[in-house]
Amino acid sequence: MVQDATPTRTETDSLGSMEIPREAYWGIHTARAMENFDITKRPISVYPELVVALAMVKQAAARANAEIGVLDAHRADLIDRAAQLVIDGQFHDEFRVGVIQGGAGTSTNMNANEVITNIALELAGRERGDYAYLSPIDHTNRSQSTNDVYPTSIKIGLSLSLRSLLEELDLLRRSFLGKAVEFHDVLKVGRTQLQDAVPMTLGQEFHGFATTLEADYQRLNENAVLLHEINMGATAIGTGITTHPGYAKAVERHLRDITGLDLETASDLVESTSDTGSFMSFSASLKRNAIKLSKICNDLRLLSSGPQAGFGEINLPARQAGSSIMPGKVNPVIPEVVNQVAFAVAGADVTVTMAVEAGQLQLNAFEPVIAHSIFQSIIWMRQAMRTLRVNCVDGITANRARLGAMVGSSVGVITALTPFIGYSAAAALAKTALLTNRNVADLVVEAGLMDRDEVEKQLSPSRLSGLEPVTSVMPVIAPEDVPTQA
Repeated sequence: MVQDATPTRTETDSLGSMEIPREAYWGIHTARAMENFDITKRPISVYPELVVALAMVKQAAARANAEIGVLDAHRADLIDRAAQLVIDGQFHDEFRVGVIQGGAGTSTNMNANEVITNIALELAGRERGDYAYLSPIDHTNRSQSTNDVYPTSIKIGLSLSLRSLLEELDLLRRSFLGKAVEFHDVLKVGRTQLQDAVPMTLGQEFHGFATTLEADYQRLNENAVLLHEINMGATAIGTGITTHPGYAKAVERHLRDITGLDLETASDLVESTSDTGSFMSFSASLKRNAIKLSKICNDLRLLSSGPQAGFGEINLPARQAGSSIMPGKVNPVIPEVVNQVAFAVAGADVTVTMAVEAGQLQLNAFEPVIAHSIFQSIIWMRQAMRTLRVNCVDGITANRARLGAMVGSSVGVITALTPFIGYSAAAALAKTALLTNRNVADLVVEAGLMDRDEVEKQLSPSRLSGLEPVTSVMPVIAPEDVPTQA
């Protein structure tokens, strides 16, 4: 093939003609979008799973169109092969339109049509822009509309992107679980409303973190199933105008084969084309995960606070110098950055909610900002989970001596003795311990309420943390039998 030496090629649409760089795989529709939506400085290629999903949809459509006989086998094969190159990771930098755009995603769909068409033309030995031979609209977009291609691509792209998020979430859960095992015998004082409560182990605390992340893993998977309903074959508004009767089922089958996802065509394509509720539900599950992860990070910052004048119960890995004026200060920068990601995800969920609500009649025009918000949340969450695991959780250590001292001097341990000495006696001794700063166990023994061996048994780490249940109860001591302490 001999390429023209001129630096541009002329392309024409219903609005007129434009000069397009000859080396570009995109065309006039993409060029207009680049002029119109130069807003975010972020092209759709920043979300590679979306680009791959668009190519998968175009590939499935080409196969379905050939199968039902509305596209000749040669052109369908060219489109199929071109789409596969994009799926394999090539030509992503040709997807240039901005992530936020008007037109309900039309610019994104046309960007995909033009790039895949020009790749296909090159495979055929033709020049880019030779649309008389292979057209972005008449061939690559055959049996399709932006209004079924774009939402379907978003759903597939999010499903693909979720896989890596879930992998990181599970790795983070395992990291917390590993710390739970490491700290299984480390007693500490639990807290409610930031006040001393009853004893527990540091292992139990970290096991709780792992458990809550496991629940989020399950919720994300449950909501992801909602993304498997597609509306391919709906075309403009769900009526299927311009499509062959067998197209919807054919493209569904090919998409399932290409993506490996359990996709299913909606039973009501009109409803499915206008409804974006599945995106709202999925975004909400992301927000749930982000907020709960942020709460865990709040706990890590509190537990590591000090280290001298704060809780000082655990040590986070020192990642950077914490101050330009205070020597030796080290800040909990990793939990802090995860907190900020959670704030952004929560804000993105509000954006998705408002965009879903703003849909009108047979279409939601605001799917671009829905897609951008959710894809960004997934990527930021995935990276935040990784840095939290690698740069923080894996390196956490316990201040065992400090924790032991706090448990020994805590009046909260007397709660474990209430089944044996009664609430009133326990309250009286707790008050005495606070006033005199004396050890609770010593006061109980001196009062003659329990002997030393029994007190130590009941205040053992396994009993205090509930790991070993109390199997018998001593007679409750009446309040009047409790000696007054000096």
